[in-house]
Amino acid sequence: MRGGGGAMGLLEQCEAAFGAADLYRALGVRRGASAEEIRRGYHRASLRVHPDRVPPDDKEEATRRFQILGKAYAVLSDAEQRALYDEQGRVDEEGEALRAERDWQEYWRLLFKKISVKDIEDFEKTYKDSEQELADVKAAYVDFEGDMDKIMESVLCVDYTDEPRIRKIIEKAIDCKEVPSYKAFVKEPKQKAMARKRRAEKEAKEAEKSKQELGLGDGEDDLKALIQSRNKDRQKEMDDFLSHLEAKYGNNPKKGGKKTAAKKGKK
Repeated sequence: MRGGGGAMGLLEQCEAAFGAADLYRALGVRRGASAEEIRRGYHRASLRVHPDRVPPDDKEEATRRFQILGKAYAVLSDAEQRALYDEQGRVDEEGEALRAERDWQEYWRLLFKKISVKDIEDFEKTYKDSEQELADVKAAYVDFEGDMDKIMESVLCVDYTDEPRIRKIIEKAIDCKEVPSYKAFVKEPKQKAMARKRRAEKEAKEAEKSKQELGLGDGEDDLKALIQSRNKDRQKEMDDFLSHLEAKYGNNPKKGGKKTAAKKGKK
């Protein structure tokens, strides 16, 4: 259903903003995702376009995309609305979930709690070498068919110094037949690996320089400032990281959903 005035419906908005008229794809989750997986997907996707985390010139477009993601989550987090969408492929544009006067930024703030640098450090200590990291590395390897550039960007809490450790995890999984052997991984050109290392070293230096120039400490505002100062092409990596952290330390949604370990996988 669509309201009057010829305005685009939500599915059309998703297609225009994210390239697919599919609510699940907009949030980066599979159709059979649990309520918690959908919440995490919404959080991760919305962090990438949150109006407070983009340069001023991108704010208008980010706000539009942020609102679309909020609407997609509102539909999929409502059992009746999700059933209607799953069964008939349509959205009730006039339903309560999509009421026009809703403040989507306030809606987001009610779902998710801010975090600090200490939260990140605490999480990193428990995440590295954990069963969850092992599962995430394997999932990233399969999702990206062995492309180490994408794997290293996707896995949490890693930098280029962790690559040998990540490679060992994958190699062991291949040897144990837990994952396929992808040519992109087993026969990766040395030039590609060196280029990845140079990029990572350069970005690390730029991040440290930005931190020093901004006089950053360990507060939430300092963390936000550092994110905004980083290269836009690398912002996705930090946003994914923050999504998992905020989901871990954030508030439970009012209806259903439990805090669970982060899960990555194909839609």
